[in-house]
Amino acid sequence: MRTGSKRVKFLLLWTLLLLAKLVLAATLQPFGDEAFYAWEGRHPAWVYSDLPGLTAWIAWLGAQVGGPGVFALRLPFVLLGALLPWLVVRITRRWFGAEAGWQAGLLALLMPLGGLMGLLALPDVPMLVAALLCLDAFAALMRRVTAGALVQLALALAMGAFAHYRFALVVLAGAVGLACSPAGRALLRHPGLWLALAVGALAWTPVLAWNFSNAGAGLGFQFVDRHPWQPQWRGLWWPLVQLLLLTPPLAWLLFGSLVECWRRRRDPEPAWGFMLGLGLVAVPGYFVLGFFADAERVTFHWPLAGWLALCCVAPPVLARWRPGSRRLLHALAAAGLALVLAYLAVLAVPAGRTWLAGSSAYADNFSGWDEVAATVRRDLQDMPPGTVLVADNFMLAAQLRLALGRDDVRVLPHPLNDKHGRAVQLGAWGVLDQGARDWDGRPVLLVVEDTARPLRLRLDGYRELCWRAGGLPAARVLNVDHGRKRFLRFALARDAATAPAGGCRLPALAWLETPARSNGLAPGDELRGWALKSGGRIVRVGVLLDGKLVAEVEPGLPRPDVANYWTLPPEDGDRFGFSLRMPAVPGVAAGRAWLGLRLHGADGVVEEWPAQPVQWRPSGQPEPGEAQ
Repeated sequence: MRTGSKRVKFLLLWTLLLLAKLVLAATLQPFGDEAFYAWEGRHPAWVYSDLPGLTAWIAWLGAQVGGPGVFALRLPFVLLGALLPWLVVRITRRWFGAEAGWQAGLLALLMPLGGLMGLLALPDVPMLVAALLCLDAFAALMRRVTAGALVQLALALAMGAFAHYRFALVVLAGAVGLACSPAGRALLRHPGLWLALAVGALAWTPVLAWNFSNAGAGLGFQFVDRHPWQPQWRGLWWPLVQLLLLTPPLAWLLFGSLVECWRRRRDPEPAWGFMLGLGLVAVPGYFVLGFFADAERVTFHWPLAGWLALCCVAPPVLARWRPGSRRLLHALAAAGLALVLAYLAVLAVPAGRTWLAGSSAYADNFSGWDEVAATVRRDLQDMPPGTVLVADNFMLAAQLRLALGRDDVRVLPHPLNDKHGRAVQLGAWGVLDQGARDWDGRPVLLVVEDTARPLRLRLDGYRELCWRAGGLPAARVLNVDHGRKRFLRFALARDAATAPAGGCRLPALAWLETPARSNGLAPGDELRGWALKSGGRIVRVGVLLDGKLVAEVEPGLPRPDVANYWTLPPEDGDRFGFSLRMPAVPGVAAGRAWLGLRLHGADGVVEEWPAQPVQWRPSGQPEPGEAQ
């Protein structure tokens, strides 16, 4: 492939991806963390409880330039992310010339996470820009020390320090890279380098000062609280996940490039030794860390800085591959990129999210926010002026603040606030309420993200809400995407907000034991499950298929096991269970259908329970290939 051809392909792909990211940035519902960074941007500070300040500052800039809304929030990050492949080109050109530079840029674009970086307003975007600016500065300094390269290094180190705590691992990788390269070790003797490093180190001062004043909350969350720091076999999944994210040929190339760095570590070209040290920390280092670090949150993107850096030394290795192998690599990487784009495009439309609701591909963090914001807006119109808007967790509060343009959203204590390191920040802003005693008898609209808690913890969560609110009216239920996202709204009037504890109408709980999710269902099949309402009673359960009421049954079967599980009086379990035969349902075609429950309480409250997918067989015969 000629240099001109590579340049044209790079420019074309870069332009297409930029356009795609702009469209997706305008249509994807905001990720939970994005909304919180926008909230932080409304409270300027050097450091926040979860991160240093740079991400919030960029979010604030987006709002100032483009106004409120998710597109304006994301726009600066999209533009920053668009710089990353250009930095890869620039670094590679320094080492191996123009042709290799455009080839490396293509690899960075074809890497799904690399090509799409910047789509979301996340701290990884400025952190990666800072990391590649540092790499570019070192690439220049190991050839000739100039004032411009030293200034670039100092600014990039400062940028990284204000982007993320995790940038400390980038600094460590760079230090190991310098130690592994003769040119790097020589550079360590130059006073100008130490001056640049000192500037970068000073940038950590606000972070350390904030942690000193807040009992190390930020450092504790990032490096202690969120990690088990004990061996966990889930770390073995890390290579497989990276293999899928990169596509196998590209992963093979980048690992081969790291091996090539080892083979040529004594080569006169300083790139090989430097990238050996950097790559060992930034890629295999994360594999080792995966056995001890956070396995509950998304961490697959952590090695991206290392993968982008290895793209810079990959062209000489790729040049030795056969033409057919090179074409296969580009084709499979392009296919992987297209699949990720297609998935995001599906998530960007309501029908797509609903279609995914019955699968593990459903993206909970990109779903339900527009719907709950629209519903809350209508609820507030029906409530008295001065109604206090309270969310049960930080993520819901941030989403409502962003969608409604309100800076007065309050938040209750919730496990999510602590899990994501936001409780301290909410307290510092003075928006963390303990309940009715902080509402001064004013009317309150309490919004609860029901699906934010696992089912086993929901009854305890309802009881805690009752205690904090001093009483709960009947819940207004909003099921989004067949209930994969479920929200409860409680309109607390002035007297309800100060009612004595015990005046609560807790939401119902239910479960269908047969059929299991995604199993076949035909007329005559047994439906069996349980339904309960703590402090009350379920008098009737309606069965719905694709939203159509098809049968009703009164619970009355003894289920002492259910009562015991929920720590309810044993005698209550005598009326939790129900069983019936599925009737014929005219008008519902064979194939996937949604089976739901409508719960009627003795107090007159009716709630729809989240539906589950089943394979409906109206004829009673299994579809071809369906498991019995």
